[in-house]
Amino acid sequence: MTGADAFLAAHGFAAAARDPLPGDAGHRRYTRLRGGPVPALLMDCSAEPEVDLHPFLFIAPHLAAGGLSVPAVLARDMAAGLLLVEDLGEQTHAGLLDTGADPVPLYAAAGQALAALHAVPPPPGLPHWNGAAMARAAAGTFLDWWWPAALGTTPDARVRAAFEAAVRDTVAPLEASPGLVHRDFFPANLTPLPDRPGARGVGILDFQDAALGHPAYDLVSLVEDARRDVSPAARAAALAAYRAAGGAAASGRQPARTSDGHAAGVSAEQPAADPGLDAAMAALGAVRHLRVAALWVRLHRRDGKPRYLAHGPRCWALLERALQHPAAAPLAAFLDQHIPAAVRGNPPAEGLAA
Repeated sequence: MTGADAFLAAHGFAAAARDPLPGDAGHRRYTRLRGGPVPALLMDCSAEPEVDLHPFLFIAPHLAAGGLSVPAVLARDMAAGLLLVEDLGEQTHAGLLDTGADPVPLYAAAGQALAALHAVPPPPGLPHWNGAAMARAAAGTFLDWWWPAALGTTPDARVRAAFEAAVRDTVAPLEASPGLVHRDFFPANLTPLPDRPGARGVGILDFQDAALGHPAYDLVSLVEDARRDVSPAARAAALAAYRAAGGAAASGRQPARTSDGHAAGVSAEQPAADPGLDAAMAALGAVRHLRVAALWVRLHRRDGKPRYLAHGPRCWALLERALQHPAAAPLAAFLDQHIPAAVRGNPPAEGLAA
């Protein structure tokens, strides 16, 4: 009997049928359990339990207390890196979109749920997702993996310093008054819960990387998705619903809160205007799209997951659009100096798509 077998048996799931779910870009493994006492998922974080278990267990109850729908923790084995969590349903927003569902109501619901998430006061101790953190993360994919694959060289210390400065300078104007950000808020991490009212009608998954940052970062994740094209109508629906629900990025500040921690003074009939939202999304989007475009190369070369390279052209196109905005000027200047436009794409080596 494996550790997972013993764990499941101890909590009444010995006879449950197990349905492994497709792997994602990370190292976590999920198994849907059918026929147990309640609908549940086995979350296997044994590869890196400290990375996934503790953040999940820290953030989940905080989001639940803030009125959001997140999976309840049913059981845990910290030493083995195993969690038994509530199954919020087999369907995700991504699955619905893939089968032809109307994207507009799904993106509107996601925008409303995101506004509710941003209204939750951040718990103490969250890591910062600021310019310095984004520069380190982007260097770890763009400089360490994409650059050698595409250019056949290793960037020297001068280039590294210039790149990290460009990212920090791009993000610096957005670092005042950070709030809670999910960091990976997109359809594959959202599930419909039509029996629950309001923002609770969207189940939120994979929030263990939550951090302190600018709320526009999550909007970019949603409406400039690295893995799927988002129609103008769906984008507009998400942003309108977010504004109408008093989303923090819509007003350029964290919303005022009532004694129970929820946003106060919000009028759905008078959504807040935000002349700086496009700038914030362009700056943060440029950094995110570059990091993720290079991440696909790392997943291919290091982790043996070439399927993600199919998303490269989309990410590079989103990056080029973001770079046209003046808010992304520092990063645009670095790329113009070091990376010719013709080279910006998946590396041609090893049969990668150009």
